[in-house]
Amino acid sequence: MEVMLIDDHPMVNAGIVSILEDTGMFTVCAQAQTLAEAAAYIENCQTLPRIIILDLMLGEDNGLDFFPLLEKQCTVKKTAKPPVLVCSAIEDIFKIQTTLKLGAAGFLSKTGGKAELLKALDTILCGNIYISGELNVKLTEAARSYSKFSNQEIAVINLIKQNKTNKQIAEALGINLRTVENYISKIYFKTGFSTREEIMQQL
Repeated sequence: MEVMLIDDHPMVNAGIVSILEDTGMFTVCAQAQTLAEAAAYIENCQTLPRIIILDLMLGEDNGLDFFPLLEKQCTVKKTAKPPVLVCSAIEDIFKIQTTLKLGAAGFLSKTGGKAELLKALDTILCGNIYISGELNVKLTEAARSYSKFSNQEIAVINLIKQNKTNKQIAEALGINLRTVENYISKIYFKTGFSTREEIMQQL
C-alpha cells in the first residue's frame, strides 16, 4: 500500500519510513519537504498514493494549504481523494478543527509512537476518523466551549489566533471592517475578555 510523506524533517521521515516498511504492508512512494514538491508529485503521478501523511509546519509553508491543492488534482484526475493523516507537533485546537473541516482523516500527535501511528493508519483506512486520545479530549471540551459562538464568530476567532489584523480578517471572510469589529465585540461579551491576547491564549 503506497504512502506519501510530506514533512520537512528528514529524521522524522526516516523514522516513519522504517516503521511503515517494516510492517511489510506499506511502501513509501514519495517524500516531499515543501508544498511545491508535494504539489508537483500529486500533479504528475499517474496514480495517487493510497494514503498521505502530512505535517502542518513545512518551513515557511503552511500544511493546511495542501488540502485545496489535493482537492484540485483529484478533480482534474477524476479520482477519489486519498485519506490524509496529519502528523504534527501542533496542538492548537482551532488548527486541529480546521484540518478536520478541510478534510483530514485524522490528526496524530508527533509525541505518539509506532503503535499509535499504525493504529491511526488502520483506523482511517477503515473509513473512520482518528484523533490522538489527549487531543480528542481537548476537542470535546472545546466543542462545548465553542457552542456559544456562531460559525462566523468562530472563523473570526480562528483568524485572530493566526495574529491577523481586523482588515486582514475582513478580507479573508469577505466582510466589511465594521462587521469584523461587531463580531469581536460579541466575542468579548460572551467570554468576558477585553483583549485579543486573551482570545489567542485562552480560546
